[in-house]
Amino acid sequence: MSSTDTSAPVTVIGLGPMGRAMGATLLRAGHPVTVWNRTPGRADDLVGAGAVLAPTPADAVAASGLTIISLTDYLAMYDILAPVVDDERRPAALRGKVLVNLSSDTPEASRRAAAWATGHGAGFITGGIMVPAPAIGNRGAYVFYSGPADVFDPHEPLLRVIGEPKYLGADPGLAQLFYQAHLDVFLTALSSLLHATALVTAAGVRAADFLPGVLTTLTGIPAMIGDGAQLARQLEGGEHPGDLSTARMMGATADHIVRTSATFGVDVALPMAVKSHYDRAIAAGYSTRNWTALYEVIKADG
Repeated sequence: MSSTDTSAPVTVIGLGPMGRAMGATLLRAGHPVTVWNRTPGRADDLVGAGAVLAPTPADAVAASGLTIISLTDYLAMYDILAPVVDDERRPAALRGKVLVNLSSDTPEASRRAAAWATGHGAGFITGGIMVPAPAIGNRGAYVFYSGPADVFDPHEPLLRVIGEPKYLGADPGLAQLFYQAHLDVFLTALSSLLHATALVTAAGVRAADFLPGVLTTLTGIPAMIGDGAQLARQLEGGEHPGDLSTARMMGATADHIVRTSATFGVDVALPMAVKSHYDRAIAAGYSTRNWTALYEVIKADG
């Protein structure tokens, strides 16, 4: 049965917050959902809503042509599915199945997993969910996917129930590359937000008097740096004119943040890392160039 049919069955392995949210969303869309989790009790709400709890991973995979995997990392997938493919009572248990792994790991881990799945006769798609669990299935939710188009395309309508699919190409590592790169921005921003809050509270300022205002700095960044296409052209062309915020000026601010943090006893690891980029850019001769010149010392061949 094709996933273009709203009655197409689907299996979800891994019932953390994300797995449970996906299962509930797929049930509401009318799909028969089979679930499995190491801790069966996590399936209670889904079973109450109509899902079927499989007794074993092998039963879970057998129940549907498409299995969505939502685990801590790819090693967890092997822990769960290796016994399935090694079970002599179920020869070729994965043959003809499609696995969509939405767990987090590295691009190379995704490529190895794709080769492993293909070796057992299964199609394999890598994915990276770009919203928190409560946003699954809602407007604005989106998911990066990569892997063979002939494997992805038939299941795109079902996967769209979870969030807008953003297909990146055949390389199984691309979805994780984009996922990790987006989370690079996200996690760094979260750490900087907490560091900045620690800095002002160390001086006796209440967090409540600081955070509402500083959030506008985050939301204002796109307007400050221009659209992504413009920034991409500058970085790809090595264009760092230096007519506004130079590396020297921004580097001085980075140094002041380090010294202020040290004065108040706040952890300096994050601002030191940022300062090091400016120090290296200045040492490389970019002191009068735009802050984007940091890219030249950060990139792989910098």
